[in-house]
Amino acid sequence: MDFKNKIVLITGASSGIGRESAIEFAKHGANLILVARRQGKLDEIADELKKFNVTVLVYSCDVSKKDQVKQMSKAILEKFDSIDILVNNAGFAIYGSVIDLSIDEIESQMETNYFGMVYCIKNFLPSMLSKKSGHIVNVASVAASFGLPGIASYCASKFAMLGFSEGLKHELKNTGIGVTVVSPIMVRTNFFDHPSFEQMPRFSPTSLSSKTVAKAILRAANSPRLEIIIPSVVRGAVWMKNTFPYFINPIIGKSFKKQLDATKKN
Repeated sequence: MDFKNKIVLITGASSGIGRESAIEFAKHGANLILVARRQGKLDEIADELKKFNVTVLVYSCDVSKKDQVKQMSKAILEKFDSIDILVNNAGFAIYGSVIDLSIDEIESQMETNYFGMVYCIKNFLPSMLSKKSGHIVNVASVAASFGLPGIASYCASKFAMLGFSEGLKHELKNTGIGVTVVSPIMVRTNFFDHPSFEQMPRFSPTSLSSKTVAKAILRAANSPRLEIIIPSVVRGAVWMKNTFPYFINPIIGKSFKKQLDATKKN
Protein backbone atom coordinates (compact mmCIF):
# COMPACT_ATOMS: atom_id res chain seq x y z
CA MET A 1 0.00 0.00 0.00
CA ASP A 2 1.53 3.27 -1.13
CA PHE A 3 0.14 6.19 0.85
CA LYS A 4 3.30 8.31 0.74
CA ASN A 5 2.39 12.01 0.42
CA LYS A 6 -1.32 11.17 0.09
CA ILE A 7 -3.66 13.53 1.92
CA VAL A 8 -5.90 11.61 4.31
CA LEU A 9 -8.74 13.20 6.30
CA ILE A 10 -10.05 11.25 9.29
CA THR A 11 -13.11 12.23 11.31
CA GLY A 12 -13.48 11.09 14.89
CA ALA A 13 -9.69 11.21 15.03
CA SER A 14 -9.27 12.15 18.69
CA SER A 15 -9.37 8.58 20.06
CA GLY A 16 -9.94 4.91 19.35
CA ILE A 17 -10.12 3.78 15.74
CA GLY A 18 -9.56 7.29 14.38
CA ARG A 19 -6.39 7.78 16.41
CA GLU A 20 -4.96 4.38 15.46
CA SER A 21 -5.82 4.98 11.81
CA ALA A 22 -3.89 8.25 11.90
CA ILE A 23 -0.85 6.43 13.29
CA GLU A 24 -1.04 3.68 10.66
CA PHE A 25 -1.40 6.13 7.78
CA ALA A 26 1.48 8.22 9.16
CA LYS A 27 3.68 5.10 9.26
CA HIS A 28 3.07 4.82 5.52
CA GLY A 29 4.05 8.43 4.87
CA ALA A 30 0.59 9.96 4.45
CA ASN A 31 -0.12 13.60 5.30
CA LEU A 32 -3.02 13.85 7.72
CA ILE A 33 -5.98 16.06 8.47
CA LEU A 34 -7.43 15.08 11.84
CA VAL A 35 -10.99 16.16 12.59
CA ALA A 36 -12.86 15.83 15.88
CA ARG A 37 -14.61 17.98 18.48
CA ARG A 38 -11.84 17.87 21.11
CA GLN A 39 -9.05 20.27 20.11
CA GLY A 40 -6.83 19.27 23.02
CA LYS A 41 -6.91 15.58 22.09
CA LEU A 42 -6.19 16.40 18.47
CA ASP A 43 -3.16 18.47 19.48
CA GLU A 44 -1.84 15.56 21.56
CA ILE A 45 -2.10 13.19 18.61
CA ALA A 46 -0.47 15.71 16.28
CA ASP A 47 2.50 15.90 18.67
CA GLU A 48 2.70 12.12 18.75
CA LEU A 49 2.80 11.95 14.94
CA LYS A 50 5.74 14.35 14.60
CA LYS A 51 8.14 11.40 14.77
CA PHE A 52 6.87 10.19 11.39
CA ASN A 53 7.90 13.43 9.62
CA VAL A 54 4.54 13.89 7.91
CA THR A 55 2.34 16.96 7.68
CA VAL A 56 -0.46 16.94 10.26
CA LEU A 57 -3.28 19.46 10.34
CA VAL A 58 -5.90 19.36 13.09
CA TYR A 59 -9.35 20.90 12.86
CA SER A 60 -11.95 21.05 15.61
CA CYS A 61 -15.36 20.31 14.08
CA ASP A 62 -18.61 18.61 15.10
CA VAL A 63 -19.51 16.66 11.95
CA SER A 64 -23.17 16.50 13.00
CA LYS A 65 -23.35 20.25 12.29
CA LYS A 66 -23.48 20.83 8.54
CA ASP A 67 -22.40 24.45 8.83
CA GLN A 68 -19.28 23.43 10.75
CA VAL A 69 -18.46 20.76 8.15
CA LYS A 70 -18.91 23.30 5.36
CA GLN A 71 -16.56 25.72 7.11
CA MET A 72 -14.02 22.98 7.81
CA SER A 73 -14.05 21.67 4.25
CA LYS A 74 -13.67 25.16 2.82
CA ALA A 75 -10.58 25.77 4.96
CA ILE A 76 -9.09 22.38 4.03
CA LEU A 77 -9.72 22.74 0.30
CA GLU A 78 -8.26 26.25 0.24
CA LYS A 79 -5.06 24.73 1.62
CA PHE A 80 -4.88 21.42 -0.26
CA ASP A 81 -7.23 21.78 -3.30
CA SER A 82 -8.38 18.20 -2.71
CA ILE A 83 -7.91 15.21 -0.45
CA ASP A 84 -7.00 11.69 -1.55
CA ILE A 85 -8.73 9.63 1.14
CA LEU A 86 -11.72 10.51 3.31
CA VAL A 87 -12.26 8.31 6.36
CA ASN A 88 -15.69 8.87 7.91
CA ASN A 89 -15.11 7.38 11.34
CA ALA A 90 -16.97 9.67 13.76
CA GLY A 91 -19.76 7.84 15.55
CA PHE A 92 -21.30 6.84 18.88
CA ALA A 93 -24.17 4.86 20.38
CA ILE A 94 -26.64 5.30 23.21
CA TYR A 95 -27.87 2.04 24.72
CA GLY A 96 -31.52 1.59 25.58
CA SER A 97 -34.87 0.45 24.25
CA VAL A 98 -36.68 2.67 21.77
CA ILE A 99 -39.44 3.33 24.30
CA ASP A 100 -36.91 4.62 26.83
CA LEU A 101 -34.72 6.73 24.54
CA SER A 102 -35.76 10.30 23.82
CA ILE A 103 -36.27 11.46 20.25
CA ASP A 104 -33.28 13.77 20.72
CA GLU A 105 -31.10 10.79 21.69
CA ILE A 106 -32.20 8.84 18.64
CA GLU A 107 -31.72 11.82 16.33
CA SER A 108 -28.27 12.62 17.72
CA GLN A 109 -26.94 9.20 16.69
CA MET A 110 -28.26 9.58 13.16
CA GLU A 111 -26.92 13.14 12.93
CA THR A 112 -23.35 12.11 13.79
CA ASN A 113 -23.13 8.57 12.45
CA TYR A 114 -25.03 9.03 9.20
CA PHE A 115 -25.48 12.69 8.34
CA GLY A 116 -21.95 13.51 9.49
CA MET A 117 -20.74 11.11 6.79
CA VAL A 118 -23.11 12.63 4.22
CA TYR A 119 -21.96 16.19 5.01
CA CYS A 120 -18.29 15.26 4.61
CA ILE A 121 -18.87 13.38 1.36
CA LYS A 122 -20.97 16.18 -0.12
CA ASN A 123 -18.26 18.74 0.65
CA PHE A 124 -15.21 16.75 -0.47
CA LEU A 125 -16.55 14.63 -3.34
CA PRO A 126 -16.65 17.44 -5.96
CA SER A 127 -12.90 18.04 -5.65
CA MET A 128 -12.25 14.28 -5.92
CA LEU A 129 -14.36 14.15 -9.08
CA SER A 130 -12.44 17.08 -10.53
CA LYS A 131 -9.13 15.23 -10.28
CA LYS A 132 -10.74 11.83 -11.04
CA SER A 133 -9.20 10.04 -8.08
CA GLY A 134 -9.80 9.36 -4.41
CA HIS A 135 -11.27 6.87 -2.00
CA ILE A 136 -14.00 7.18 0.61
CA VAL A 137 -13.84 4.82 3.59
CA ASN A 138 -16.94 4.73 5.77
CA VAL A 139 -16.52 3.05 9.16
CA ALA A 140 -19.74 1.26 9.98
CA SER A 141 -20.24 -1.89 12.07
CA VAL A 142 -21.57 -5.40 11.80
CA ALA A 143 -24.64 -3.64 13.23
CA ALA A 144 -25.15 -2.43 9.64
CA SER A 145 -26.41 -5.96 8.93
CA PHE A 146 -28.15 -6.93 12.18
CA GLY A 147 -30.95 -5.00 13.85
CA LEU A 148 -30.30 -5.53 17.56
CA PRO A 149 -32.45 -4.78 20.62
CA GLY A 150 -30.97 -2.04 22.77
CA ILE A 151 -29.12 -0.34 19.93
CA ALA A 152 -31.89 -0.07 17.33
CA SER A 153 -31.14 3.60 16.59
CA TYR A 154 -27.41 2.92 16.26
CA CYS A 155 -28.14 0.01 13.93
CA ALA A 156 -30.39 2.27 11.87
CA SER A 157 -27.57 4.78 11.39
CA LYS A 158 -25.19 2.04 10.25
CA PHE A 159 -27.78 0.39 7.98
CA ALA A 160 -28.21 3.84 6.42
CA MET A 161 -24.45 4.27 6.03
CA LEU A 162 -24.10 0.93 4.24
CA GLY A 163 -27.07 1.57 1.95
CA PHE A 164 -25.87 5.07 1.08
CA SER A 165 -22.36 3.74 0.38
CA GLU A 166 -23.66 1.02 -1.91
CA GLY A 167 -25.75 3.46 -3.93
CA LEU A 168 -22.90 5.96 -4.10
CA LYS A 169 -20.45 3.28 -5.24
CA HIS A 170 -22.69 2.52 -8.21
CA GLU A 171 -22.94 6.23 -9.03
CA LEU A 172 -19.16 6.63 -8.97
CA LYS A 173 -18.35 3.72 -11.27
CA ASN A 174 -15.62 4.66 -13.77
CA THR A 175 -14.93 8.01 -12.07
CA GLY A 176 -11.68 6.92 -10.39
CA ILE A 177 -13.22 7.25 -6.92
CA GLY A 178 -13.76 4.22 -4.69
CA VAL A 179 -16.16 3.66 -1.80
CA THR A 180 -15.56 0.99 0.83
CA VAL A 181 -17.31 0.34 4.14
CA VAL A 182 -15.39 -1.19 7.06
CA SER A 183 -17.69 -3.15 9.38
CA PRO A 184 -16.06 -4.50 12.55
CA ILE A 185 -17.56 -6.42 15.42
CA MET A 186 -17.13 -5.00 18.94
CA VAL A 187 -13.96 -2.90 19.26
CA ARG A 188 -12.09 -2.09 22.48
CA THR A 189 -12.40 1.70 22.51
CA ASN A 190 -14.09 4.39 24.62
CA PHE A 191 -17.22 3.76 22.52
CA PHE A 192 -18.78 2.13 25.60
CA ASP A 193 -17.92 5.01 27.95
CA HIS A 194 -21.37 6.53 27.44
CA PRO A 195 -23.35 6.30 30.71
CA SER A 196 -26.07 4.24 29.01
CA PHE A 197 -23.63 1.28 28.83
CA GLU A 198 -22.94 1.23 32.60
CA GLN A 199 -24.78 -2.05 33.14
CA MET A 200 -23.25 -3.73 30.10
CA PRO A 201 -20.17 -5.99 30.17
CA ARG A 202 -17.38 -3.86 28.72
CA PHE A 203 -15.85 -6.14 26.08
CA SER A 204 -16.35 -9.68 24.87
CA PRO A 205 -13.39 -12.06 24.46
CA THR A 206 -13.78 -11.75 20.69
CA SER A 207 -13.60 -7.93 20.63
CA LEU A 208 -11.05 -6.29 18.35
CA SER A 209 -8.28 -3.81 19.05
CA SER A 210 -8.42 -0.36 17.43
CA LYS A 211 -5.18 -1.20 15.64
CA THR A 212 -6.76 -4.22 13.94
CA VAL A 213 -9.58 -2.05 12.61
CA ALA A 214 -7.15 0.71 11.60
CA LYS A 215 -5.20 -1.76 9.46
CA ALA A 216 -8.47 -2.81 7.82
CA ILE A 217 -9.17 0.85 7.05
CA LEU A 218 -5.83 1.11 5.24
CA ARG A 219 -6.72 -2.00 3.22
CA ALA A 220 -10.11 -0.48 2.46
CA ALA A 221 -8.51 2.71 1.12
CA ASN A 222 -7.04 0.61 -1.70
CA SER A 223 -9.86 -1.89 -2.12
CA PRO A 224 -12.41 -2.28 -4.93
CA ARG A 225 -14.80 -4.00 -2.51
CA LEU A 226 -17.96 -2.41 -1.13
CA GLU A 227 -17.61 -3.82 2.38
CA ILE A 228 -14.84 -5.32 4.48
CA ILE A 229 -16.20 -7.16 7.51
CA ILE A 230 -13.74 -7.88 10.31
CA PRO A 231 -13.04 -10.50 11.33
CA SER A 232 -13.80 -12.06 7.94
CA VAL A 233 -15.40 -15.10 9.55
CA VAL A 234 -18.34 -12.88 10.56
CA ARG A 235 -19.21 -12.52 6.87
CA GLY A 236 -20.54 -16.06 7.18
CA ALA A 237 -22.92 -14.94 9.92
CA VAL A 238 -24.16 -12.07 7.74
CA TRP A 239 -24.73 -14.52 4.88
CA MET A 240 -26.62 -16.85 7.20
CA LYS A 241 -28.81 -14.03 8.46
CA ASN A 242 -29.64 -12.86 4.94
CA THR A 243 -30.20 -16.39 3.62
CA PHE A 244 -32.03 -17.93 6.60
CA PRO A 245 -33.50 -14.94 8.48
CA TYR A 246 -36.35 -17.01 9.92
CA PHE A 247 -33.76 -19.18 11.65
CA ILE A 248 -31.04 -16.69 12.62
CA ASN A 249 -33.08 -13.62 13.63
CA PRO A 250 -34.93 -15.29 16.55
CA ILE A 251 -31.64 -16.56 17.99
CA ILE A 252 -29.91 -13.17 17.79
CA GLY A 253 -32.98 -11.27 18.95
CA LYS A 254 -33.46 -13.50 21.99
CA SER A 255 -29.81 -13.21 23.01
CA PHE A 256 -29.65 -9.41 22.86
CA LYS A 257 -33.16 -8.95 24.29
CA LYS A 258 -32.09 -10.95 27.32
CA GLN A 259 -29.24 -8.51 27.91
CA LEU A 260 -31.54 -5.52 27.46
CA ASP A 261 -34.07 -6.91 29.95
CA ALA A 262 -31.28 -7.59 32.46
CA THR A 263 -30.07 -3.97 32.34
CA LYS A 264 -33.60 -2.70 32.99
CA LYS A 265 -33.85 -4.81 36.15
CA ASN A 266 -30.63 -3.37 37.62
